[in-house]
Amino acid sequence: VTEFILVGLTDVLEWHVPVFTIFTLIYLLTLVGKLGMILLILLDSRLHTPMYFFLSNLSLLDCVYASAVNPKVMERFLTGDKIISYNSCADQMFFFSAFVTVESFLLASMAFDRHAAVCKPLHYTTTMTSTMYVPIVTCFYFSVFLQSSINVAFTFHLFFCHSNVINHFFCDTPPVLDLSCSGIYINEIVLLILATLDIAFTLLVILNSYLLIFIIILRMRSAEGQRNAFATSIFMYPQLSSSHSMDNDKIASVFYTMVIPMVNPLVYNLRNKEVKRSFKNVLEKQIIYWV
Repeated sequence: VTEFILVGLTDVLEWHVPVFTIFTLIYLLTLVGKLGMILLILLDSRLHTPMYFFLSNLSLLDCVYASAVNPKVMERFLTGDKIISYNSCADQMFFFSAFVTVESFLLASMAFDRHAAVCKPLHYTTTMTSTMYVPIVTCFYFSVFLQSSINVAFTFHLFFCHSNVINHFFCDTPPVLDLSCSGIYINEIVLLILATLDIAFTLLVILNSYLLIFIIILRMRSAEGQRNAFATSIFMYPQLSSSHSMDNDKIASVFYTMVIPMVNPLVYNLRNKEVKRSFKNVLEKQIIYWV
């Protein structure tokens, strides 16, 4: 096999142009929202904090893994070409799985950051320093890239001799494994081990952090203090990411590859007072500069 054929979402030709238009709009809104957020954080020094460092990385990851899937999907709707080369399929699988997994680690980091801000506010500035969180995020990237490399290597060392038709709209691991005429037992074991380690780590950090936050809030006597603590603790990126779709559920895949990255800036970033204030200040400076 030197190339694969992606089944896609629909074969109804009348739907291709409308769906292409909708997906293109979603993709552009995603890029504008995420890149705008990154630019805003870079320009405003008041947003140079650990939480916004994590948030800028999350925004970058959303752009990358959306770009790993969406352009090819839109191209197929426009041209009708469902073919993807062997190497392009491997690249798509690597980047998508890597950046979605990094995102889950960053969500855990944000939960720990909120735990430090609520439970130990007096030590927050000495605990969450750039010398601490930058190396941690770097390790996340390195470890996940290594995991994705192992996953792609184990997947594409298999023989594909029965069919080259992938029952999906992008090269995700489960539908590609379904095409193999080799034994995939080792692949399943490797995937299970990697997924278990990732999920166990992120869930342990997130649940432990928010459990401790909840206990601290319950101990507060002041209602105002409880409201402030809740406001701090829910400063969390509300996104559910998955590195694969269950039972090849394409509709669910559309949501986590296209829709969720688009709406996150709207439901999260733009509701935050600091973000809105920084956006207003940056906009006013640009207007003054050009006038």
